[in-house]
Amino acid sequence: MLTSEDQTTSPKMAEDFQPPIIRRQARPGWVAIDFAELWQYRELLFFFAVRDIKVRYKQTLLGIAWAILQPVMTMVVFSIFFGNLAGVPSDGLPYPVFSFCGLLPWQLFAFALTQSSNSLVNNAHLLTKVYFPRLIIPFASMIAGLIDFAIAFVVLVGIMFYYDIIPGWALITLPFFVVLAIAAALSVGLWLSALNVKYRDVRYTIPFLTQLWLFVTPVAYASSLVPSKWQAVYAINPMAGVVEGFRWALLGKAAPPGTMLIVSVAATAMLLAGGLFYFARMEKNFPDII
Repeated sequence: MLTSEDQTTSPKMAEDFQPPIIRRQARPGWVAIDFAELWQYRELLFFFAVRDIKVRYKQTLLGIAWAILQPVMTMVVFSIFFGNLAGVPSDGLPYPVFSFCGLLPWQLFAFALTQSSNSLVNNAHLLTKVYFPRLIIPFASMIAGLIDFAIAFVVLVGIMFYYDIIPGWALITLPFFVVLAIAAALSVGLWLSALNVKYRDVRYTIPFLTQLWLFVTPVAYASSLVPSKWQAVYAINPMAGVVEGFRWALLGKAAPPGTMLIVSVAATAMLLAGGLFYFARMEKNFPDII
């Protein structure tokens, strides 16, 4: 309980108290990402990821079943038109499992690319109110795709069991190709998300870009159809190495992607490094532009 003396001094103490003022100054020029700061905000990353997962399946009729229906129906269409009618070769593998194994990393990539590209615009109300590392937003937006990937992967295991396909030791490399697919999506998503803040018509090009990208990626066909002299050029597409790597890791293909994988990894690394630097340079302008 306050004494008379405490009551007379408390107002003065309240007047003397000043809340701490934190000033953050924009970093000039081409600067690197502050990964230590990102680690400090890891709980916020988790919060955004959980929020996006809840929103994705909220008020949906089929809910999480969409994670299965989308790749399965695409596999059926590919099997009918490419496998049966067009007779597209599938490296000696049953076409349904061949196409589904390619669709699995592709669906992860396409979802992560779309979500990360639109993430800043979709969270514009946050960018103008409080400071936090903006890179958290595109990172968090991709995590829901991993949930869909895990569910669809169970379906792939069932299809492989049906066709009596047992993976070998290469299965241990599968996490690497999952990370590579995420990195490929992020490498392009960072460029598009920053550009999308300034040029809003960028978001309308993303569906066309992913659709076009699907047909230049060996999802519905084998990369062996590409002439050998063009294989290295073809592998500049980061997803070429990812899809072929998935099939090698899961379906027991004799030879690893080799040169194709090396070129795809190098292309992903260059795109990702450039995207990180460009995002960091543009980050200070996001609240003013958006």
